[in-house]
Amino acid sequence: MRLEMREEPQFLQRTETPTILIVDDESIIRDLCARILKDYRILQAENGQEALQLLDNNTVDLILADIMMPVMNGLDLLQKVKEQNPEQLFMVMTGYADKDIILRALKARADDFIQKPINLLQLKTAIKKALENKALRRELGQLKQLDRIKSDFLGLVSHKLRTPTTSISLFIQNLASGTFDLEDPEFVAAVDAIREESEYLAYLIKDLLYYSDIILQDGDGKASREDLKEIAGSVLLEKRASAQNKGLTLENSLSGDWPKVIVDRRRIAFALNALYENAIKFTPPGGQIVLSGEISEEKFALTIADNGPGIPAEELGKIFEKFYQIDPHHTGQVRGFGLGLFYARQFIRDHGGTITLNSAPGHGTEVTINLPRLSIASTD
Repeated sequence: MRLEMREEPQFLQRTETPTILIVDDESIIRDLCARILKDYRILQAENGQEALQLLDNNTVDLILADIMMPVMNGLDLLQKVKEQNPEQLFMVMTGYADKDIILRALKARADDFIQKPINLLQLKTAIKKALENKALRRELGQLKQLDRIKSDFLGLVSHKLRTPTTSISLFIQNLASGTFDLEDPEFVAAVDAIREESEYLAYLIKDLLYYSDIILQDGDGKASREDLKEIAGSVLLEKRASAQNKGLTLENSLSGDWPKVIVDRRRIAFALNALYENAIKFTPPGGQIVLSGEISEEKFALTIADNGPGIPAEELGKIFEKFYQIDPHHTGQVRGFGLGLFYARQFIRDHGGTITLNSAPGHGTEVTINLPRLSIASTD
């Protein structure tokens, strides 16, 4: 069974010149608008149908469309666009003062109106203001999302830390009150249990600091030219010790030279680390985990495959949910925060990529990170 996660890319949007799609059946109008908007990346369409085709293959920051056009008019285009993406900026050009047309545009959630004949300076100012407002709304949304993440994260931390700290506290209280007989085998067993709880507490604190550094404080991704093959190999080396401790074999089958690509190295490494940890956690001793990859004209692909027990079909849709953890023994005491795979998917989405998951009980698990080649950096 195959599960694929897709999301509108955000990482690349923050680094590119805004794209404006001009839709008008009169080429002279399109050309005049394109000239005054020369500081932006411009796409042009003669009608709404052609505009929809362009939107299938391009990320557009703002659409500027005339009302009256053949094949598909501007109002129908506006309605279809907003149905698919309510946040898409859409400005309407019209030479009509008909109240019915204006009401239809408002109901379809047009963001602004430009009256014909067009005042080009006014048009340039209106578009600049609309894009600035969009950026502010995005920043506000990111701040609200960060607040929610912090609240959820702190609640989870409180819950996860409570069990080991309570166990350690009770042990110390019993020890101080003389309840334990130091010669009693139960005391030795209790010491071993508390040692495990202490080690788990240290593990949680280490993870907490790691998540805090990467997620809560890092803000927007910091892009640089990186070699994906080198990043993947480095993370594999870091995980080799923990794999060997469990009796697992890690294999790197990446070969050849890989072109450099613009990515946030820390977040790509985080995603790979989360996938490795998941594979190591669930693959039984004697198992194997293999890193492979390929480059095509459209994308880079990195795959981590294990020969573990696989994932039941009912679990596949939940794997990347925030705080979700597979609990094969139904104990309700799965250790960890359940955030690694959630943020692995989010960080790959932010790069305009996807994570695909292919797994079935008894057949192992294969997870592939796909990153678009459109983000490739010059190696000069």
